[in-house]
Amino acid sequence: MYRPRIIPVLLLQNKGLVKSVKFKNHRYIGDPINAVRIFNDLKADELVFIDILATKENRTISVDFIKNVGEEANMPFSAGGGIRTLEDIRNIIEAGAEKVILNTIAGENPDFIKKAADAFGSSTITVCIDVKNDFWGNEKVWIKSGTKFLNSDPVKFARQIEENCAGEIIIQSIDHDGTMLGYDINLIKKIAESVSIPVVALGGAGTIDHLINLNALVSINGFAAGSLFVYHGDRRAVLVNYPKRKEIQELFK
Repeated sequence: MYRPRIIPVLLLQNKGLVKSVKFKNHRYIGDPINAVRIFNDLKADELVFIDILATKENRTISVDFIKNVGEEANMPFSAGGGIRTLEDIRNIIEAGAEKVILNTIAGENPDFIKKAADAFGSSTITVCIDVKNDFWGNEKVWIKSGTKFLNSDPVKFARQIEENCAGEIIIQSIDHDGTMLGYDINLIKKIAESVSIPVVALGGAGTIDHLINLNALVSINGFAAGSLFVYHGDRRAVLVNYPKRKEIQELFK
């Protein structure tokens, strides 16, 4: 029986693993390769790696890091951060990633999505849409790590991404990021209902119940989270974790 994927999202900063709250207040969590080994043992469906400084520093996520992950990971993984050219994508895929994640370049130049899909196949290209309300309460798409917004609402942008042949969309609420209070269900529902390509939810998950609640209301292809899989308890003690197979079976029965 088909079930959505459950995907830990790992943020990279200066070669370390960090976690944010609303894209700010980054906290060091540990060594990313060690986290990969733990997720191997826990049999995670898939991993996502994002280098959060790459765009700001005018570079891409480290190809050497991708190779190291590829040598360790027993599951498929995606990588993003600073991707701007087809050569960047080629290097990342050849290093071992199954998919690349586009963000800033997709917002600045949506035609690049089509070029990338034509060159590497739609299934290789994921676009992450970061969403936050502006000063007047209007939902806006943000790029450059949430520092610049586009003159496009999330639904319109999602449809543009689909028209440009991306294989998948990750929809992330900046306002929910790291809060562990639950997904932005209304936002995710709007996006999932506006496109036919796979949609993955991200931003705000803190318990398995948050996945259950979203699954009951919205049909999507994946549940992604950061804090849920690196924290434990009310004090947010660092503990890499992942639901057991029995829990997943109960979630999607």
